[in-house]
Amino acid sequence: NTVRFFDPALAAALTERAVLRNDLRRALAEGQLRLYCQPQLDAARRVVGGELLLRWQHPRGEVLPEVFIPLAEESDLIVAIGRWVIATACRNLAHWDQAGLLPPGFALAVNVSPRQFRQATFAADLEATLRQSGCDPRRFLLEITEGMLIHQVDEAITIMRRLKALGIGFALDDFGTGYSSLAYLQRLPLDQLKIDRSFVRNLSENPNDAVIVETIIVMGRQLRLQVLAEGVETEAQYAFLNARGCNQFQGYLFGPPLPLAEFE
Repeated sequence: NTVRFFDPALAAALTERAVLRNDLRRALAEGQLRLYCQPQLDAARRVVGGELLLRWQHPRGEVLPEVFIPLAEESDLIVAIGRWVIATACRNLAHWDQAGLLPPGFALAVNVSPRQFRQATFAADLEATLRQSGCDPRRFLLEITEGMLIHQVDEAITIMRRLKALGIGFALDDFGTGYSSLAYLQRLPLDQLKIDRSFVRNLSENPNDAVIVETIIVMGRQLRLQVLAEGVETEAQYAFLNARGCNQFQGYLFGPPLPLAEFE
């Protein structure tokens, strides 16, 4: 007692999605996932860090992160991928440090997914990986998002404090695009706020974006946090941010994401 319409385009999209999900399961084992790193600079344009970014070199061509990351998030596959990313990051950090390549204060930022962060063994697994790799935890920065903190804030703070005691830093990614609750912001053991690229993109054209960016910078400084602006692509954007006390910068003005060997 019902009528349903069949949409061939929707069916094709669902089929492609299912195929990609199955391919992603093989991608990690077959070495199709690659890590890139985009440099982060201070006001003097010295490299002081980098953000790890995941890329998928599919046999048919590169698959964009905005396509495959949600697929991985829908299942426990993101947990396995996240563990591989963290292990690879720790090995590279230890190698760079032992080779004397890292400047003082250098930190490598690694994004962590909500599903991975909420794993009961996440903190213990990360501690073990750091210990086995010989990586200095003070050079390791975990990026979390506001969406991860909507539920179970107290549990998240407990995990963060445990890792913070080891020397690991925390950055709040895409600040201003989510819920931006000041109530939890002052409770979190953060080291850095990241201004989302959507605010930086139209700084010169949109007065509202300029006000939001200035507010984030002032608030970050008052909370004694570093403030990093993402998506800096022009000298005008850099000049605006630098003049208002932004600490660090990331974007194509300074360099694109690079394979780890090139970043090194």
